[in-house]
Amino acid sequence: MGNSPYKRVLLKLSGESMSNQGTFGVDPATVDQISTQLIGALKCKVDIAIVIGAGNIWRGADSIARGMERATADYMGMLATVINALALQDSLERLGVVTRVQTAFEIRQVAEPYIRRRAIRHLEKGRVVIFAAGTGNPFFTTDTAAALRATEIGADILLKATKVDGIYDKDPIKYPNAQRFAHLSYLDALNMGVKVMDSTALSLCMDNNLPVMVFKLSPPDSLERAILGEPIGTLVNNH
Repeated sequence: MGNSPYKRVLLKLSGESMSNQGTFGVDPATVDQISTQLIGALKCKVDIAIVIGAGNIWRGADSIARGMERATADYMGMLATVINALALQDSLERLGVVTRVQTAFEIRQVAEPYIRRRAIRHLEKGRVVIFAAGTGNPFFTTDTAAALRATEIGADILLKATKVDGIYDKDPIKYPNAQRFAHLSYLDALNMGVKVMDSTALSLCMDNNLPVMVFKLSPPDSLERAILGEPIGTLVNNH
């Protein structure tokens, strides 16, 4: 086992990573695969926090397009992230990993409210902390929540797991000749209008000098390799 250059990381997972490809809902077997990756990554002796999306349960943009109020759609999405967080917590704890879920608004029957100092204490004790319900505010994405929480807990890097192995100059699924970048500056990424992370999240990372690694959550050792600092995706930082 190599040494990680990081002491603490925040992993941003999409909601789609919780379901089988092209389907909706939570697939327990798929969630267990993520948990197995996390167990491998924990062997690197780093603190791991997670922010999770909700695209497998709720797509707010589709509902907004059909006339739903934006704030209502966003709150529904935040609630959907709690479902995903509880599913991941259950999977991790069945595999022996002590886990805490903290939510941006209070749902005390199922999770702790987000308290920054308590979250840091959990991490110091070796627990995995899953942050749910986004920032607790409408009009902000879970990417922005990931950048915010990573900054608050003093993470060394934000690891953004996606469907593709980094940032490309165009959609690599549609264009086989798309070029992948090994490195981008924050300004380059913002000017390109990259689709993998919204501009509010990128700006927050830039303002707080928080590096972002965009990588693909496969093969099964991808998260561990990202935590060990291997160049398996696209690194976005000030350099």
